[in-house]
Amino acid sequence: MADLMIPSSSGATSSGDHPIQVLSPQDIKKLDPAKILNVNIGVMGHVDSGKTSLVKTLSTLLSTASLDKSQQSRERGMTLDLGFSALVISLPASLKQEFSEKEALQITLVDCPGHASLIRTIIGGAQIIDMVLLVIDSTKGLQAQTAECLVVAEQLLANHEDASQLALICALNKVDLLPQEGRASHLTNLSKKLTKLILERTQFQSVKMVGVSACVGGEKVAAGDSSGNLATHNIDALLKVLTVNLKPPRRTRDDAPFHFAIDHCFPIRGQGTVLTGTVLSGTAKINSVIEFPTLAVQRKVKSMQMFRRPVTQIKQGDRAGICVSNFDAKLIERGVAATPGTVKLLDAAVCLIRKVKFFQLSIKTGQKFHISVGHVTVMATLTILGLTKTATSPQEGEESNDNPAASHHTNTDENLGGGLPRLSFNWDQDFVHQDTLLDSSSAVKGVPKTNVSSQPPLHWALLEFQTPVYCPLDSLIIGSRLDTDGTVPISSNNRGASNDSPSTAAACRLAFSGRLVSKFDAKHDANRIKIYTPKQKQGTICRLGDPYRRNGDTKIVRYEVFGTDLFKKETNMKQFVGMHVETAKSGDVGVITSSFGTSGKFRVNFPGGTDAREGEPLLLKFKRYAHDLQKVMHQDAVAPKSRPGIRLESPKESKKMKKSNSNKSKHQPPSATSTSPSPCAVDDSKKGTIMMNGEIASLKGDVMENGKYPTAIVSGFFSPEVNIREKVGFNVICGDEKGVITAPFGKAGKCKVSFEDGVSAPIGSKCQLLISSPK
Repeated sequence: MADLMIPSSSGATSSGDHPIQVLSPQDIKKLDPAKILNVNIGVMGHVDSGKTSLVKTLSTLLSTASLDKSQQSRERGMTLDLGFSALVISLPASLKQEFSEKEALQITLVDCPGHASLIRTIIGGAQIIDMVLLVIDSTKGLQAQTAECLVVAEQLLANHEDASQLALICALNKVDLLPQEGRASHLTNLSKKLTKLILERTQFQSVKMVGVSACVGGEKVAAGDSSGNLATHNIDALLKVLTVNLKPPRRTRDDAPFHFAIDHCFPIRGQGTVLTGTVLSGTAKINSVIEFPTLAVQRKVKSMQMFRRPVTQIKQGDRAGICVSNFDAKLIERGVAATPGTVKLLDAAVCLIRKVKFFQLSIKTGQKFHISVGHVTVMATLTILGLTKTATSPQEGEESNDNPAASHHTNTDENLGGGLPRLSFNWDQDFVHQDTLLDSSSAVKGVPKTNVSSQPPLHWALLEFQTPVYCPLDSLIIGSRLDTDGTVPISSNNRGASNDSPSTAAACRLAFSGRLVSKFDAKHDANRIKIYTPKQKQGTICRLGDPYRRNGDTKIVRYEVFGTDLFKKETNMKQFVGMHVETAKSGDVGVITSSFGTSGKFRVNFPGGTDAREGEPLLLKFKRYAHDLQKVMHQDAVAPKSRPGIRLESPKESKKMKKSNSNKSKHQPPSATSTSPSPCAVDDSKKGTIMMNGEIASLKGDVMENGKYPTAIVSGFFSPEVNIREKVGFNVICGDEKGVITAPFGKAGKCKVSFEDGVSAPIGSKCQLLISSPK
């Protein structure tokens, strides 16, 4: 709920119990510039809400770009560019602990234009702002650009280095124009309406509101006054609220690369060229060498000033003028000056972004957006890569391995607040193809409803610029549709909008915001980004292998099944041998070992066994990467560990064995439900991991003294395309006799098996191939 401060009914300014003492320019000159802490407050609001008048009332120090000094601004009677002015006060107690070496606080006011066509200018100044002062005309209430400026301010919160450190103060201006009798009631109702329509849908739900008059009588009175002694209302209260709610600004370490956002450039005869702007990161000193990346030119810093006070060093957040020599001011108006070699030309970049929740349209891969980075706005094509791990974790920053779209380690000590952690892009990460930017974490699979964030989820995205840009990595970016100007009901997507809301307002044109993370080179990096689309083919189990009682849980399973309907008869099975398939019902994972016949059927081995039945689906799941010209199939499934069992024979098979082999007549055929071992079962001392079954096709060699044959030719283990030489040494069990594969036999998939003690089983007897040697 908003906290409203209503000005007193007297005509004088309400100063409060302890008015804030603003230092005069003479007092400021006595201070050591190194002892002054600078913060930047962005002054935003709808056109003609009185922003510039309020800035003029608050300021004691004016820059070369302040208070609509440009001729065009004066002719049109409106702010057309960013203006910079400042006031200096004693360092507040809330900042003394963290900045004990400082003595004073310089509040730089960034006057932003309010017209809809100048939103890109506001965005250009966004990344240098530590706090937002939203100015609202109390006689008109909520207006089109009021809402849009709130959206910009919220993106500052979402992308600021520490969301808790950024505050928004609302100045309800021109209260002197309200009728005296109902002024308090009007301001209270306006505060409630703003809270209900807009603030409750943003992160600024608890906002300080102060009723003020920057100029009693309005802008016309201010325009005709030359004395500078204009009457005001409640300005001291506003200044006190600003000071109390100002959080310590978060600055990067001093050894970070120097990046300076240039907003004006002009020559001074006899001195050189002056560049005015704001330090985005790092520090610069006199005689430091700076580079102008767009011009590929380096110059040495000749001198520096902060609001016309000479200084020897400037740091992040400082508003300053830098003088260099032998530089043509006409070559650059806006841009970046930086430590040489730290700012590269970007044709494309990988970004960390999230959707603006007020943007009513879908954001899809392949769409073009206006991308504002620094003071530059260019067109770019968006490719959505996928969600980050923080978007798919149950809680921000937790580890999660359940979602394939999850990515990257989160450093919780360094985050950009509002849910934007500092992440480095992992080029080895797989991303599921995603057409649309999600606008709610409730749409993310695996996120409990109790953990759904109020912010839209984070995404990795690729931006390909139509015009290459020079900008530092980690720069704030805002994607917009500035070509749209439609009037859309502000309550069309508003939960709980009231009937007294404005009938129409400009549609939100800001689509997403975030930061640049990594440079992207289309020639070298296109194949490095792994975007895939999940694929699936379905077949059917047409035949089951022999039943086994699995050790451990005594469950009846099959280690071998035969499938169909997955491949055509002309399909080359070699490319699919070794791939994993899953049963649709139980999710058991098996491995395709060979083809079976010539009609497209195939053989599948399940190391852990499966209880699937004939007619159940078999699923072949795989993925193909978008930029892979070879279209190789990749799988994430992993076969389980082997779980051996005891083979169970049917009565029909046992009867056949008894008739063909008198030596086996003593074995009794077990029933389908018998728990006693079968004649061909391998006891616990001899069992291995069953791979597949075969049978003796012929017996070779001279009969040994014990009446057995030394070698058997076995068929059914392998298909013709399998290289049997790679299987030499595998163990084979036939009844209670064991042998070893020694060589292939012919070209039909048969193999030669040697038995050290000979084999007594007749032709047609069943054999089992083991993966590991029996113990």
